[in-house]
Amino acid sequence: MECLTCREALSARLDGEDEPVPAERTDEHLAGCPACRDWQARAVAGARLLRVRPAARVPDLTDRVLAEAAVPPRTRDLLPRGLLGVVAVAQLGLALSQVFGSSGHGAHPEATHLFNESTAWNLALGIGFYWTAWRPRTAGSALPILTGFVLVLLAYSAHDLLTGAAPVGRVLGHGLVVAGLVLMFVLHRSQRGPTPGTTATEDDERPIGADLTGDPEAAAGTTARTGRHLRPAGRHRAA
Repeated sequence: MECLTCREALSARLDGEDEPVPAERTDEHLAGCPACRDWQARAVAGARLLRVRPAARVPDLTDRVLAEAAVPPRTRDLLPRGLLGVVAVAQLGLALSQVFGSSGHGAHPEATHLFNESTAWNLALGIGFYWTAWRPRTAGSALPILTGFVLVLLAYSAHDLLTGAAPVGRVLGHGLVVAGLVLMFVLHRSQRGPTPGTTATEDDERPIGADLTGDPEAAAGTTARTGRHLRPAGRHRAA
């Protein structure tokens, strides 16, 4: 048997794997080959060193992990949610006054249809504002449509004021929609912020491995190899 085959068999034996040749042949070669016996002794010592070496000392991060995992009560967005709820009630009141009122119903069918469209839109806005105040994470989904509507509405309102097609009181009634849009933007921004109880600090910019070893040289080496810094995986609050 060649020494290379014997050493492959010995390596497999150390790892608990199947040997490529019968164990008897390996032992027979080992008994008559001092070089392979020396190789076996060094391999056994190396394997033992890897398996029983002392664990590297690392800082205890238990308190830090538990502190970051603890989410305090959501109080940051209570004020805009409450204000949006008030806007929702006012908007629903405006819509209901149109539903149960008689103003706007004219003899012309097109005028009646336009009045019905306005009533439906005001009612939908009130429901949307209420839903967003209850579920603030949904604010972003309605922002594109509502923003486009408010921009076009403001442009038409300015034109109607300049031409005298609408009184000032009628135009000021659109302030509810504008206030609702602003509050929805505020809620959307609050939902995109960092998770309560955690803030973006310089720890987020530390190289990979810096927190565990405390070795600046090792950290610099890791950064050089990866070409990037360790950053938070996500900042969204859990639902």
